[in-house]
Formats: sequence, C-alpha cells, structure tokens
Amino acid sequence: MPAYSSGRKPNSSLRWILMLIGAIVVFGGVLGIKAIFAKKTNDFFNNMPQPAVAISAATAKSERWNAAGDAVGTLFAVNGADVTTEAGGVVRSIEFEAGQPVSKGSVLLRLNTDNEDAQLKALETSAKLAAVQAQRWQALGKDKLVSLDDVQQRVAAAANARAQVDAQRALIARKTIRAPFSGVLGIRKVNLGQYLAPGDAIVSLQQLNPIYLNFTLPEQMIGKLVKGGKISATVDALPGQTFDGDITAIDPLVDTNTRNFKAQATLQNPGNTLRPGSFAKVGFELGAAQDAVVIPQTAVSFNPYGNAVFVITSEKRKAGETDAQGKPLTGNKLVVNQRFIKTGATRGDLIAVIDGLKPGEQVVSSGLLKLRNGAEVTIDNSVQPSSDTQPAVSNR
Repeated sequence: MPAYSSGRKPNSSLRWILMLIGAIVVFGGVLGIKAIFAKKTNDFFNNMPQPAVAISAATAKSERWNAAGDAVGTLFAVNGADVTTEAGGVVRSIEFEAGQPVSKGSVLLRLNTDNEDAQLKALETSAKLAAVQAQRWQALGKDKLVSLDDVQQRVAAAANARAQVDAQRALIARKTIRAPFSGVLGIRKVNLGQYLAPGDAIVSLQQLNPIYLNFTLPEQMIGKLVKGGKISATVDALPGQTFDGDITAIDPLVDTNTRNFKAQATLQNPGNTLRPGSFAKVGFELGAAQDAVVIPQTAVSFNPYGNAVFVITSEKRKAGETDAQGKPLTGNKLVVNQRFIKTGATRGDLIAVIDGLKPGEQVVSSGLLKLRNGAEVTIDNSVQPSSDTQPAVSNR
C-alpha cells in the first residue's frame, strides 16, 4: 500500500522569516541588556561623589601699603673716563698701579720730553735776550734817540719770546699725565717705551662714591615721580643688601620709540661696593600710604582675559550625599568658586587686590590646577608657599 502524502511542499520563505525574527529577538535582547548596563554604569559614575581636593589656603588681609613702583636700571660712575694724552710721545715712566685709588692731580704717567726740554732752554735764552734788548730800547726811547715804533717792536718781540717759552712749558706739562678727578684706576693699557699718539687710552678712571643709578619708566609715570624722592636699590652681586638714594634728575624727553623717560638717582657708595655697569632693581614710593587687600601671588591665576582666584566658602550638604565608600555625609563642606579680580602692585611674594576681594575671605594659595567651580576641598596648611614682602633665596 503506498505511503500517505499530503501533497504540500515545505514553505522555505516562512522558515527564513522565522529565523530572521528569532535572530533579531536574540541580538536585540543582547544589545538592550548591554545598553541598560551602560546606562547604569554612566549614571553611577556621573552621580559618584568626587573626593575633596587637598589645597592650602590663605586669608585676604588689609595692610597699609605706600603707593610704590619698581623698575630696573644700570649703575654709572659720576665721573668715568679713559685717561688719555693730548700730546704724542714715548712712555718714560708709569707712576700708578692698576686698581689703586688716586686723588685729583696725581701723576699717572710721564712721556719723554728730552727734545722739548732742550727747545725750552733755547727759547728761554732767546726770551732773556729779547727782554734785555727791549729794556735798552725803552731807555733809548725815553731819551728820544730811537723812534717809538722801534721801541714798540722790541717790546713786542720780547713778549712774543715769553709767549713761546710759556707754550713750550705747556707742551712739556701735557706730557705729564695727571688724574683729572679722584677715583679708582682700572687696568693699565700702556707699557714702558711704547709710543702714544694723542688720544690713546692709558687707563680707566672711575669715581665710585657717590654713584649714579639710571633707570627708565613709562610716560604715564612722569607726573608721579618727583625730584628728591627716595629710592631703594638692590643688585644681584650683593644679595641681601639694600642701598638707599635720592632721585636727582628726571629727563624731560620721552623716547619716541619706547615711550619711556629716563630718571637718575644718586646713591652713596662709601665702600665702593657698587660698580658702574651693574644691573640694579629699583623701588620707589609714589605717595602716602593706603589700605590694600593683600594675598599671596600664588593664589592668583594670571590669564590674558583677566586674573582670578578661587574663593573658599562653606555650604550645607545636600540630603543623601555620600563619600566614595557610600557612607552618608553630614554637616557643612568647603567648596571653591572662581572669581575675577583686579590686581595692583606687588611686594615680594604678595600682591594687592584693588577690586573683587574683601579682607577676611579665604582663597586657595596652592593646588589651583586641580580645581573647578563647585569643587569640594579640604585645607591642609602644613606646607604653604612663601608670602614674604622681602623674600630671600636660600641655599640648600
């Protein structure tokens, strides 16, 4: 008996559709579960409490500051020059030691004057003869034995001879080189037997006490700086020492290239410790003392768009806040918020705040790069940046 057959063929299209639906359900479920886990993870990290940032803090203080300015300058000798000779000649003797102090008029060097001395003797002899002849002709003139014109010619000849003697003596004197002013000599630039032409440098001579300090300031300071004002100066070569002086000159001309003007102060230098050419930092007062809000410079974030500080305030915690371990937190917390300020003068490690901060407010003095607005902080002042008005570099 033949096997039973329904006569219907399997539907392959339906089978593929069912398989596709099953695959979609499986993969969709996997992707959905993954999306749920990702959302849960993101929510956890987004809502995870941030640990408090450890910072050091400083309190804004009100101090009495004199209006002051600062600049950089260079020291110059009141008198300083290379000693030279007016007349040429061969060096016969050198009568100074390099680096020694000398007084005005001290002999430094002598040139050979043998030829000039011989000419002087001849001129002196001629001058004596001319003087004797002039006297004789004057006596003859009184007796009307010679004309008045002849007498005058003889007198003029005698005067000319004396003038030639004086000129020769002046030439010899120019070959003895003396110190034009009191000061300290440098290193000699000539040797015995060397020929010197007029204008050749012999040695440097510098007057060191007192000493000038020249510095430049922007033109906006012209009306604020006054002659006779006090200044203080420091030099890198003498750390820890401060030199006081007075402003003795203010240049009325403003440089058209830099828009700066020059000022000059005079400093006493009894020990000759300050030397011409040295770099100096200058500080000066501009008026009466004023109250200023002062904070450490490390608390200020200096930016092209404005200077700012992080101000510390106390806030009450929200209900349900927890720490990183999930433990509930209570009480107040310290948070920081950035605030723009207007800064003024600086003194050492401190800076004056003209606007934007009040005395008594706390600001972050270190750790600024780790902060953002609303960040919670903890204060650790065990190590703090320096905040001295006159900081000194320590050798370690």
